[in-house]
Amino acid sequence: MTLPLLSYPTSCQNQRVNGFEVFGDEQPRIFSTALLLDSQEIETLILAAYRRIFNEQQLLACHRDRYLESQLRNSQLSVRDFIRGLLMSDSFRRLNYECSNNYRFVDMCLQRVLGRQAYDQRETLAWSIVLATEGITGFVNALLNSDEYLDNFGEDTVPYQRRRVLPQQSMGELPFERMPRYGSDHLAKLTALGNDFSATGDGLFGDGLPSEGIRKIGAVVTVAGAVVLTSGVVAVILSWFGWLKI
Repeated sequence: MTLPLLSYPTSCQNQRVNGFEVFGDEQPRIFSTALLLDSQEIETLILAAYRRIFNEQQLLACHRDRYLESQLRNSQLSVRDFIRGLLMSDSFRRLNYECSNNYRFVDMCLQRVLGRQAYDQRETLAWSIVLATEGITGFVNALLNSDEYLDNFGEDTVPYQRRRVLPQQSMGELPFERMPRYGSDHLAKLTALGNDFSATGDGLFGDGLPSEGIRKIGAVVTVAGAVVLTSGVVAVILSWFGWLKI
């Protein structure tokens, strides 16, 4: 028996606020086959779809589905069905579903498919129940067949991050492409296996700082550079008074 989707409050987020700002870099570029694209623009649309679903960290040639791309180029497939094929591909399952728990996977799919963050934990729980009971196929179909997806993207538009900016904010939210793919639980497992994900350079210098020898060499180079620069300034000043010819 299929469980109905739990109700959750649609609290106000950026994408639910009407925009009045002037179009700029913060606004998403919309890719749609409804714009009578030429062959080059179709290729750009395909790359935009891969970038949305796989994010920039997973944009590898081995993850491309040439059969789906060919169908899209020949108008045998809508953009929505192309997105569906990417979400159900073995590469997407392996790189995103199998290495994440249900909650993390739901949050990622809401970002990449509906173009927004989850409203709250209750929405994440509601979609996690769909994922657990109907599997990844039923979950993907539920997202792509939802009124929210059809109203915002329809059959022809690649999903994009909606409404990153509010008029009261000087800067928009970070793009979803910059969000970490791994949840804290999977990251802890990778760290326990010996992987080092610190951003302080610990893998290079052990304690995060250069060795004593490297620091001494750097100090000598700095002092030598300062001496040369000072000598050059003094020579220029003396040449102004005619005391030295350069």
